[in-house]
Amino acid sequence: MTTLDARDTPADPTSIERLRSAGLDYRVVDFSDDDGANGFQRAADRGFLGAEPSAESLAQARKTFAERRNVAVYEIDSPPAALPVATTNAWVTPLTVPGGGEVGMWAISMVTVAATHRRRGIARSLLEGELRAAAAAGVPLAGLTVSEATIYGRYGFGSAIPVARFAVDTRQAGWGGATPPGRVEYVDRETLAVDIGTVHDRVRRGVSGRIAGWEGRWEGVSGAAASVPDRDKVRGVRFLDEEGELRGVLAYTLREKGDSFRFSLDVGILVTETPDAVAALWRFALQHDLVDEVTADLRPLDDPLPWLVSDPRGVTQVVHDHGWLRILDLPVALSARRYSAPLDTVLRVDDPLGFARGDWHLRVDGDGAATVERAEGAEPDITLDVSVLSSLYAGGVRAASLHGAGRITAEASAVEALDRALIAFPVPSLDIWY
Repeated sequence: MTTLDARDTPADPTSIERLRSAGLDYRVVDFSDDDGANGFQRAADRGFLGAEPSAESLAQARKTFAERRNVAVYEIDSPPAALPVATTNAWVTPLTVPGGGEVGMWAISMVTVAATHRRRGIARSLLEGELRAAAAAGVPLAGLTVSEATIYGRYGFGSAIPVARFAVDTRQAGWGGATPPGRVEYVDRETLAVDIGTVHDRVRRGVSGRIAGWEGRWEGVSGAAASVPDRDKVRGVRFLDEEGELRGVLAYTLREKGDSFRFSLDVGILVTETPDAVAALWRFALQHDLVDEVTADLRPLDDPLPWLVSDPRGVTQVVHDHGWLRILDLPVALSARRYSAPLDTVLRVDDPLGFARGDWHLRVDGDGAATVERAEGAEPDITLDVSVLSSLYAGGVRAASLHGAGRITAEASAVEALDRALIAFPVPSLDIWY
């Protein structure tokens, strides 16, 4: 697929006018200007309750931010070095969809509003401005990961990619899996960053809901970036198969529990390409000397971990929301993915912002390919909001669940047919924050 450069998209005119009437200046930040770039990054760190960034951390993060479209809100006539009162940034990334294809997604990040400027419509202008910018650029989907789950549904986003958080009592759980052929070896931080990126890019293309990573993300999770707090605590191992091919990577930290000289091993990221790699790296973590507990987040819901231990009651699994999606161009989005069963249905989609609103005839053939057309005058089989359809899009949320919650209006047979068509294999997942 051809990836657009979000930086070519100007600031949204509607948000400019809306915020100007409130005495605020909404604009794309010029990251070639030191004052503007540093102010944006400092405001973003403040918005996420982070420490005041050092010159070193500003320089490190700027490499990533400079590749994105950074939008900020300022008090009108504020000086050049002033911090913005709100921030967001975006870039266009390939999103893997069911069937292994890709579609362009407007990835939204760094959404902050200063505590001094709440309840002034700034967040609305930021989010709606990003959606209008994405639609104007011809990007069919938007996505984000969120710190608060109650904000984004009003803008048409739906929680689409749930993940699992594991906490393992290693003494109770034990190990019940095999010992795969191959070897696990330690690597330095710089090698760890490269290896994570290599395996992640290969694996993401086969799992719905995943997006491409970037160098700054891997340097951060591996501790290779000098600006990362406690970087010296990050350790890493990789798994090589019998032929010596790289098949998996694990970055982790260890923290002492009290004064007992017992430790918790916290998984930063675990990326694997084969079942042997999964088993070998989980075995390494769970059988690590002096470790009583292993924790890991952003794990796929079909992770084999509970089946690799001797006592699955030693594994606590908590499912939570992570990846949120928002359909903008409905025909492009729905025809980009493959389906698991034939389908012939008419969807009535409500979209308060208008992007996907209307009646749509969705036909899926026996090969899983879809066509989508306007269904003028047809009676809908299924009525739902765009946020609900966005939740269903990646194939990891069941239509039956949303129907049971009153979020879908349809006969049970229509919901079952939609469920059978939309479900994705393997289970969708997203293993990074963005």
